[in-house]
Amino acid sequence: PKDFPLLINARSETAIGKASFRAAMRHRRVLVPATGFYEWRRPPKEEGGKPQPYFIRPKNGGIVAFAGLMETWSSADGSEVDTGAILTTAANAAIGRIHDRMPVVIAPEDFSRWLDCKTQEPREVADLMRPVQDDFFEMIPVSDKVNKVANIGADLIEPVPESVPLVKIKPVKDEGQMSLF
Repeated sequence: PKDFPLLINARSETAIGKASFRAAMRHRRVLVPATGFYEWRRPPKEEGGKPQPYFIRPKNGGIVAFAGLMETWSSADGSEVDTGAILTTAANAAIGRIHDRMPVVIAPEDFSRWLDCKTQEPREVADLMRPVQDDFFEMIPVSDKVNKVANIGADLIEPVPESVPLVKIKPVKDEGQMSLF
């Protein structure tokens, strides 16, 4: 629906207290399986250059589980839409080189605890909502074809040369010597 509030990410630091996520944090925590995710590094405006997308995946391959929440959105006409959001946290040092946020990764040994909404209150699983260790993911520069939902296929995760942002040349301070130019 046009008036559908599309919330696909939720900040883990505030999800417990926000009205839009409070009930889901208490009753509908889920795991979102993925082989990776995309993120964009946007160079500072003063450096120029174009944004570079990255495919970020576990270094050891395989599937990772992101912390998620489910909710059912109800419209005024009584129709319902099941929705989901991935919880994010501050980026670890590695991901922080390209973006300030990252998905919360739930380790396999914590799956049951995260999913147990009957005995585990949100405050009791808050310690799981932290950045994963710095060496967990690898970041692969990929084509900007990932920016169009119409583009599908394995070529979206093929590595490309990393774009280097254009850096403005800073003027050299004159140290009292004559310049030929």
